[in-house]
Amino acid sequence: MELTKEQITARRERLGLSKSAFGRESGLHVSTISQIENGHLVPYPGQVKKMLAAFERLEAKALSQKVAS
Repeated sequence: MELTKEQITARRERLGLSKSAFGRESGLHVSTISQIENGHLVPYPGQVKKMLAAFERLEAKALSQKVAS
């Protein structure tokens, strides 16, 4: 799957995460997240996989917390 820089930024912001926090969650350095979002770096497939896994995990957690409240 492919993620655009706009999709990455929108999903991260929707979750209320800073670039640093998303970097910790995805296992990528904050500078890598910043460069991807600014269009200075095209993410490698492995980086996309890490970001997608983090988004899926975090979105599922946010949804379960919303349902529980």
